[in-house]
Amino acid sequence: MLKKTLHNYNIILASGSPRRQEFFRLLDLDFTIDVREVEEVYSAETLKKAEITDYLAQLKASVFENLSENDILITSDTIVWKDGAAIGKPINKEDARSMLEGLSGETHEVFTSVSFTSKHFQKTINDSTKVWFKTLTEEEIEYYLTNYQPYDKAGSYGIQDWLGYIGIERIEGCFFNVMGLPTRLVYKTLMDIAARSF
Repeated sequence: MLKKTLHNYNIILASGSPRRQEFFRLLDLDFTIDVREVEEVYSAETLKKAEITDYLAQLKASVFENLSENDILITSDTIVWKDGAAIGKPINKEDARSMLEGLSGETHEVFTSVSFTSKHFQKTINDSTKVWFKTLTEEEIEYYLTNYQPYDKAGSYGIQDWLGYIGIERIEGCFFNVMGLPTRLVYKTLMDIAARSF
């Protein structure tokens, strides 16, 4: 449906995430991938929760210049939020272990923002999901880190893989948002853009 609705647009996904790329394929979109390096620096003192992901999604769009008339550039960012601070991607195994130990037996929030940028406008949306983890054993954490190596994931886990199967007791909100893309909001926004109704 989106493919037909957006046939006059050139959709550019600026994300190296295989999960986001798969979501776009499953949404039945024609798109190209263009990933550019951005130093993801923000003020932790002034930005909180979705303000962080909004800022970073827009920052990722800022390195694209001279968009064509029919281009729609889509950038995104996801963070885990717990105890008043953002948790990003781990830098190594010990960092990942520390993150998972901190999430064990606790509740956290996942924020994802998606920015839609054209030559004439920029629209940014965001979503949040609460996630409840059971208490994880040291053996479960070690098994996960050894076999799944989730170093490209915010909070060091993927809800869609083994740790999600055995460790997540419940969620409140969008499942796909925890994976890195609030798909229903992306669909709605693209439909609104096509209809010029935003």
